[in-house]
Amino acid sequence: MLSKYHKLAFALPIALSLSACEKDFDSLNTNPNNATVGNPAYILTNAEQSNIYRLFDVPANQDGGLLVIQHWAKIQYTEEDRYAFRPGSYQSVWDGFYANGLQDFDELIKQGKATNNENLQAVGLIMRSYFFSVLTDLYGDIPYSQALQLSENILTPKYDAQKDVYAGLLNDLKTANDLIKVGGSEVDGDVIYDGDMAKWQKFGNSLHLRLAMRIIDAEPELAKTEVAALLSGNTPLISSIQENAEFDFLSGASNTNPIYFNRLTRDDHRVSRSITSRLSQLNDPRLGVYANHPETGDSTAFYRGVPNGLTNVEAADLGPLSSTSKVGSAFTAATAPGVLMTYAEVLFFKAEAIARGIIGGDAAVEYNNAIRASMAQYGFTGTAVDTYLAQPAVKYDASNYKQSIGVQKWIALYGQGVEAWSEWRRLDYPKLPVAKNPAAAAMGKIPVRFRYPANEQTTNATSRAAAVERQGPDLITTKLWWDKF
Repeated sequence: MLSKYHKLAFALPIALSLSACEKDFDSLNTNPNNATVGNPAYILTNAEQSNIYRLFDVPANQDGGLLVIQHWAKIQYTEEDRYAFRPGSYQSVWDGFYANGLQDFDELIKQGKATNNENLQAVGLIMRSYFFSVLTDLYGDIPYSQALQLSENILTPKYDAQKDVYAGLLNDLKTANDLIKVGGSEVDGDVIYDGDMAKWQKFGNSLHLRLAMRIIDAEPELAKTEVAALLSGNTPLISSIQENAEFDFLSGASNTNPIYFNRLTRDDHRVSRSITSRLSQLNDPRLGVYANHPETGDSTAFYRGVPNGLTNVEAADLGPLSSTSKVGSAFTAATAPGVLMTYAEVLFFKAEAIARGIIGGDAAVEYNNAIRASMAQYGFTGTAVDTYLAQPAVKYDASNYKQSIGVQKWIALYGQGVEAWSEWRRLDYPKLPVAKNPAAAAMGKIPVRFRYPANEQTTNATSRAAAVERQGPDLITTKLWWDKF
């Protein structure tokens, strides 16, 4: 990790001077006296850091996906854990990616074209596709084809149907794969893969696989064609945990993991009882990584998860804050990585593709390999994993592959709130209870999307209204296009 930062030392002094909250330095690209083009290395370093920070920050992840998917729970200020999301959260996620994030990746694509640096174009396309997929998986129909076109004076972009957004993303990822030239033009400023284009190609194709599988129930023929092409030939995909796509945060005050930064002043989150109970029942060694023992009380030898959806009074009745399990130190450390995609995820998709009859192979073998890869991320190998896999409750069930894969993927995606939420909506496993005291807006259900931010009703009302008419009511219970079951 350090070598990547040493090689990028020319970019980081500026990148690391970002503010603690937004960590953007848009002014880098603007000279007050002359029209200039931003240095692509500076732009890429900032774009990776700021967008990944935003993905794992409070609104989308800590008070969003991680609560909904019951990886975490809240012990104070429990509104979000009861699905009473604050309007400002919807707005900050939307504005953060559109106004401050995607613009940078779009600029890198343009600069790559202008300088004939096809590798830079490819990196921009992959990262732009990644964060557009995050937005559409949170909201549904979104501005896409007309987004990021301020220079063309498009201030009220139309919302594209999610089906069309996905079609565009799949095409962009194909283009990225075709553009990449391993050993070709250098890509400076990259803190994910240090400019290693072979790894970028694997990540881009693995993301392509994720998005193709996401639409398998909504657009089965297209999805099967895409998945078969990715898994049946020689397409390079992430093939080891060393190739996981992740951003390495640093311990410096301006570049720490956002969970660590939140913990400097807050102590609201605990591990959900849903996952501590499940892992305890399965004798899963990852429990000791995902959760810490309570610091005080009779349960210091055990793990004490918190039920989701408590009122503030009920949460206080659990006792001192030190008597419940905090999130594991591996996830709250200043240098904890922001994980975008893993080898385990690729293997779970392969197992599912076999189970669905898209490709040949042994689904149980790939399922077991996926669990092994997830375990290896946290240092568990050998006999401990063999013993885990041998349990009847863990063994692959061909008669209900969605349950087997869904439960284990939910466990493996711990900490990746948005992605875990998306896969839970798609696979419908594990079966999770509704929060104890759900807000009225949830209508007794677990949320399946975020609402559009309030500002869109005034600044882009016509486009938003068209999306709502097409997609359904702007409620947290309205299913997305790909969420068919």
